[in-house]
Amino acid sequence: MRKMIVMATLAVSACAAASPPAEIPVHGASAYVCSGTALGQFVGRSATQDLGAEMLRVSGARIIRWVAHGMMITMDFSPERLTVHLTPDNRIASATCG
Repeated sequence: MRKMIVMATLAVSACAAASPPAEIPVHGASAYVCSGTALGQFVGRSATQDLGAEMLRVSGARIIRWVAHGMMITMDFSPERLTVHLTPDNRIASATCG
């Protein structure tokens, strides 16, 4: 039951957005572009809302998409999105941009 509550919480927060950046986008370009260079540090850690916020900050992404183990997702690409794949025990298996 606890696992279902945690997964429901993650599902609801899957589309959480970060606060706006301090800088203003130039010529209509998005200020949010995900960079995956520092995301390896999060692998193996328990997925929490606070950790998700930290991952958004480190990556520069605007949107985080939590992917539960075995969950199907669309293959569309968004440069503003961070996709976080979870293990069956709700730990981070991988994190990629897109």
